[in-house]
Amino acid sequence: MTFKEKLQSGKFVVTSEIGPPKGIEVKQLLEDAELIRTRVDAINVTDSQSSVMRLGSLVVSGLLKKHGFEPIYQLTCRDRNRLALQSDLLSAAALAIENVLILTGDHTTLGDHPEAKPVFDLDSVQLLQVARKLMEGSDMNGNKLTGPAPKFCLGAVVNPGADPLEPQIMKMEKKISAGAEFFQTQAIYDLKVFEDFLNKTKHLKVRIIAGIVLLKSAGMARYINENVAGVFVPDNLIKKMEGAKDKVVTSVEIASRLIKELKPMCGGIHIMPIGWDKVVPRVLDALAL
Repeated sequence: MTFKEKLQSGKFVVTSEIGPPKGIEVKQLLEDAELIRTRVDAINVTDSQSSVMRLGSLVVSGLLKKHGFEPIYQLTCRDRNRLALQSDLLSAAALAIENVLILTGDHTTLGDHPEAKPVFDLDSVQLLQVARKLMEGSDMNGNKLTGPAPKFCLGAVVNPGADPLEPQIMKMEKKISAGAEFFQTQAIYDLKVFEDFLNKTKHLKVRIIAGIVLLKSAGMARYINENVAGVFVPDNLIKKMEGAKDKVVTSVEIASRLIKELKPMCGGIHIMPIGWDKVVPRVLDALAL
C-alpha cells in the first residue's frame, strides 16, 4: 500500500525524517535510510530546516524514490514565489512523488544566511489550495495544464501546545478545506497538552501524526523550552537527561515511552531525530516496530 492508502485504511503509520546534507554527498543519507527501509511507512525530507541552506528536499525526495523508498517531500513557502512553488510541485509529480508536506517555513533570520530575503509569496493554506488546483488540472490562475493532472497526498503541520490554541484550530480547519489529508504535529512531550488538543479537534475528521523529537541532552531540552513556541519539555525529563550515564539510551527510553502512551490517541507517529538518524532503529526496536 502507498502512504495515502495506509492513511485511508486507518492504519497506524510510522514516519521518520531525514535532513539533506549541506553539500552533495548523499551516500550517508541513503545508508541511514536503509536502516529503516522496511520499518517506517514513509520518510520525510526537510526543506532547509531552520533556514539553514542544504541540498534541496526535492532532489533528495527524488533520490529516495529512485531507491525504492516512499518520501514525504517537505515544501516551504519561505524561499519561493508562486511560480517556483507551482513548478516544484509539478516537478515532484513528474518524479512520481505523491506525498507533500506543506509548511510556511522558519524565517531566514533564524538560519545561517540571516541576511537572506524571505519570500512568503503564499502562506501554507494558499499553497494547499494551489496544490489542489493543480490536481484539478490547472494552475492557480486557471490556466490549463497539459497532460494528466498531478496526484498528491497533501499534509500540513500543527502545534498542539500553542497558546492560545484556537488560532491553530482555525488554521487546521482552513487547511482541511484547502485539501490537507493529514497533519504532522510539533514535538510532543506533555501528554495532557496533546489530549486537550485532541479533545478540541475531535470534530475534525483528519489523521493526526504526533511528532517526537529525540532529546540529545538536558541543554537541548532547555533550549527547546526557551526558544520553541508551544513546545515544553517537563522538568522530570530534563532531570532524567541530566542524570543519564548514556544519553542515547535515555533518549530512546524517553521517546519509546512517549510513543507507547501516544499510540492509542493518534493516527501515527513521526520521529524527528535531528541528526541522530542511526538512533531511530533503536527507538523502533524498543517499540517492536
